[in-house]
Amino acid sequence: MSNAGVPAQDRFAWFTDMVARDLVPVTVSSPEAADFRAEAAVLDLGPVRVSAHCHPPVRSRRPSALTRRSDPEQYQLALVGGRNPMWISQHGNDSGPVSGELVLWDTSRPFEAGTRYEDGTSQALILHIPRTALPVNADKTDRLLARQISARRGTGAILARFLTSLGDHAAECGPEELERLGGIARDLAAVCLAESADAAREVDATTRSRALLEQAKVFIEHNLDHPDLGPEMIAGRHHVSVRSLHLLFQGEEESVSRLIRRRRLERCRADLARPELAEHSIRSIAARWGFASAAVFSRAFREAYGLTPREHRRQSAHGAACANPQENLHSAQTRADGSLLTWLGG
Repeated sequence: MSNAGVPAQDRFAWFTDMVARDLVPVTVSSPEAADFRAEAAVLDLGPVRVSAHCHPPVRSRRPSALTRRSDPEQYQLALVGGRNPMWISQHGNDSGPVSGELVLWDTSRPFEAGTRYEDGTSQALILHIPRTALPVNADKTDRLLARQISARRGTGAILARFLTSLGDHAAECGPEELERLGGIARDLAAVCLAESADAAREVDATTRSRALLEQAKVFIEHNLDHPDLGPEMIAGRHHVSVRSLHLLFQGEEESVSRLIRRRRLERCRADLARPELAEHSIRSIAARWGFASAAVFSRAFREAYGLTPREHRRQSAHGAACANPQENLHSAQTRADGSLLTWLGG
């Protein structure tokens, strides 16, 4: 949703109403209130929600009176875009400028927050977690309020990657799948916060297992080009037995090996369709994504897609040559104007 169609004098009011409805009631001020252009998106994932926000610089306060009057009783964990740092002060803590990292606040406590006025548009992706859904002692969680949490390593990086990928696939998912994605987001957040608060033992085994499963999937995605990628390598890097790794994937649609094979084939298929790689041999593209044997790759490709790698490359080249340039432009614009949840994934 966007306030682009709202009269200029009403845009700031639209924004404050949206924040009160989708985040939490606060008092807001901005040097650009006279013509305040903002966008937002909300994705309901059952046990949690995710919202994305893009707006000019603001300063907000949530005083005790507002806390008493209206409280969704949530922890809100924000992944802040890298263009314009934000800051937040709560419970005696001050985050300092947050850029490209995670920061947590509690809607049940007063806070002040804002973005630098001179730095342009602000972007944030926020995970809304009910207080009752977070299996970490409140006293320990309080230590994390208005403290920066790394989104570049460990479970924080896995959570950030998972959140920014939701916009690519959420539209394809039904209610049950969205509920499952919400459970994964909650579990990753729980493990991330528990590790940051030195309270990992408080998280139950099921939550840890689901978080470990996502860590394994991200590791696979980052290492598809490694010739030794397989259950033994993945288990070793995550300090579990191969048997334990297979048990993690027991409830999934694919085994570890099938997931690796499918993702490698998808990478090869995409590369074979890229005009800039037309001079690269099929064998070299297959090897790039971990296929040691050209014959094995060709057979697997045909089984998966119903045509040979060479036929796929030829069809892709023909399709690109015949495509309407105007249609391509429209398609690119549609992707660029897609879900706001993809903002921070680029």
